[in-house]
Amino acid sequence: MGRFPDGFLWGAATSAYQIEGSPLADGAGPSNWHRFCRLKGAIMNGDTGDVACDHYRRFREDVALMRALGLPSYRFSIAWSRVLPDGRGQPNTKGLDFYARLVDLLLEAGIQPLVTLHHWDLPAALDDRGGWTNRDSVEWFADYAHLMFERLADRVTLWATLNEPVLMSDAGYVKGVHAPGRRSVSEAAAVARHLLLAHGAAVEAFRGTAKGAIGIVVNLEPREPATGAAMDVEASRRADVYYNRQYLHPILTGDWPAGLAEILGPECRDFTATERERVTRPIDWVGVNYYSRRITRHGADPPLFADDVPIGGDRATDFGWEIYPEGLTRILTEVTERYGKIPLYVTENGAAFNDPEPELDGVVEDPRRVAYLRDHLAATLTAIERGADVRGYFAWSLLDNFEWQAGYSKRFGLIRVDFDSQRRTLKRSAEFYREVMASHGAALAV
Repeated sequence: MGRFPDGFLWGAATSAYQIEGSPLADGAGPSNWHRFCRLKGAIMNGDTGDVACDHYRRFREDVALMRALGLPSYRFSIAWSRVLPDGRGQPNTKGLDFYARLVDLLLEAGIQPLVTLHHWDLPAALDDRGGWTNRDSVEWFADYAHLMFERLADRVTLWATLNEPVLMSDAGYVKGVHAPGRRSVSEAAAVARHLLLAHGAAVEAFRGTAKGAIGIVVNLEPREPATGAAMDVEASRRADVYYNRQYLHPILTGDWPAGLAEILGPECRDFTATERERVTRPIDWVGVNYYSRRITRHGADPPLFADDVPIGGDRATDFGWEIYPEGLTRILTEVTERYGKIPLYVTENGAAFNDPEPELDGVVEDPRRVAYLRDHLAATLTAIERGADVRGYFAWSLLDNFEWQAGYSKRFGLIRVDFDSQRRTLKRSAEFYREVMASHGAALAV
């Protein structure tokens, strides 16, 4: 097995609402997730992100752990409502100061920050104005992005605009299982258009304010039909268009992917010339979040009329997601073949397993996660050898955290968090990943 290229960027990732806690501290405003968690039955066990990993108060401890792991980079997101309590208007100085201190501490530790502007948690004040259904959301996001670039871009050189926009639109506005909990297929096309325009507006703000590199993070997963039946093949095609191409294709080509209007309806009209220019503002890289592939069959529910086939046993994680490292190679090479040799980062990759309690020596044994990481890192290396320009890999997640509608029932972390005591404990996977990073991939062959 070969080694990763010189300059390959190793890291781990988190998001604000999933780890920070203290969502209303020091003048912060509530987010749509803060409110959504309080809806009866929305989150398993009634969990919320009110405490999470208490990172807002323990960030120094967490940066020390990153340094001990030898992390060269750390991907995190900004809580929009922490820095702009109303989503726009007067900034919250204490919220801005928190992120400035975090960035400074990371740099002092020799850790490069990769900052994601928006990882699903929209200020509740903007949600009250329609959220991403409101055309004004484009300028709200542009103003917020400009504020963050002015404050941090002298020290942060890697930025992402949005994280997994298809889940914001699908899970949040179509299926209603994520904040804001809306269920309206008719709104989906407008939400998608506004997210794409907001991304482009943030890129425009970056070019006028900052130096460095900016991209977007999308979740991609191979879609394959459950059978050779025509209806299953067609369902798989629709799912691929909807989940894998709905956002990346317009950004890199200026057009909706063929077949999307059949799914989203007549509101999925062509971009105007002005819209196309904004959506296609050149980006420097694409972040790929990969967890699994999906086996798809024909279903009854709009807009997709497609269902995923459940996977169980040792072939699946605790989320029921198939363990399929070959899919990561496939996704990275397909993006390269379809859109050209754009720089790519694997911005999230990891697995939820039911980890045991720490051993007497203070280490959590998680052999299935070690195997998962080993195989997916090898798959990343294979994609590079096949011509994909993969520049970095970020394990998901640095810490066990609040896992959205699953609450605290699923653990992805390299570091175990006891959510009662907030004690952090390294897992064996963290030690393995440290060896991989230090050896530039040579440890994969051991």
